[in-house]
Amino acid sequence: MTGLIDHSLHTEYSEPGQYTELLAGLPTDPTALSTIARNLIVHYRASGYELPVATRNEINARWLEEILAADQSRHPYLLEKHRDVRDRVQGCCRDHTLFCVGVLRTHSVPARSRVGFAGYFVDGWHHDHVIVEAWLDGRWRRFDPEVDGPRLTLPTPMDIGHSALSNTGFVTAAQVWVGYRNGEINPETYGVDPQVPLIRGERFLFDEVIHEVAHRFGDELLLWDTWGRMGKPGEPVNEGDALWIDPIAALLLGADQGDQAAEQQLLGHYRSDKGLHPDSTVLQVSPYGDPPVRAQLHPRRYRGVGRTQSLDS
Repeated sequence: MTGLIDHSLHTEYSEPGQYTELLAGLPTDPTALSTIARNLIVHYRASGYELPVATRNEINARWLEEILAADQSRHPYLLEKHRDVRDRVQGCCRDHTLFCVGVLRTHSVPARSRVGFAGYFVDGWHHDHVIVEAWLDGRWRRFDPEVDGPRLTLPTPMDIGHSALSNTGFVTAAQVWVGYRNGEINPETYGVDPQVPLIRGERFLFDEVIHEVAHRFGDELLLWDTWGRMGKPGEPVNEGDALWIDPIAALLLGADQGDQAAEQQLLGHYRSDKGLHPDSTVLQVSPYGDPPVRAQLHPRRYRGVGRTQSLDS
């Protein structure tokens, strides 16, 4: 496999640390791996269960080692053994994906998280979503570890097609932004939830492109982290910002099509542009409406630098 970034190496976020042996014994098959991810992590607001208030702050566990520590503090045994839903680590799609990516990288399988929107949860709505993209069978294969079986509009959740802008599939943030700029979509149908009026639309689409770039290059940040040129919910995107993000989205699309020059240019932007990458802190907002906090990040060992490989590797 060629590429600028060696996605088989851990980032600070996916590094399992003291729990490496727990992951080393797990399968890399997407179906089996996704089952274990759902056994370990429960979605904090979409499980259908009333989850403990005492563990709700687990949603802010940004490092895989921290997620595994929370699990092992309650379940000091193999990850495959059943956990009661209410005792699982509270998280979201980002965390299911980070777990799977961490396992795959532990097995030296290139894997990364993809940020975008899913149209297969609620008819007519596109939830912000994160899924796994792994180098399996000689290609980048996408799968959604949160989905436990085929859906009417997602017949193969363990092998999601790389489709054009769609009403029912998974599309990347860059695809959606370009579609919006071309007048092909209604941005008000893209956001966190149909019942949340502010966290949707043009501003949200813009911010998600920044998230997509960060995740692609190893900064697998929380979905409620903000930095750089991101704005406040519902705030209009000025034309200067729109013209700034347009070529970034285009480079993402080019990189997805195998254009290594586009990926190299994108990586250069990410390294140098403070509007794109976080520094030592991010503003961590709260899905619960708690006051935002300034969160300290670990020293930057990665951000595309430590994991860069030759174009001919």
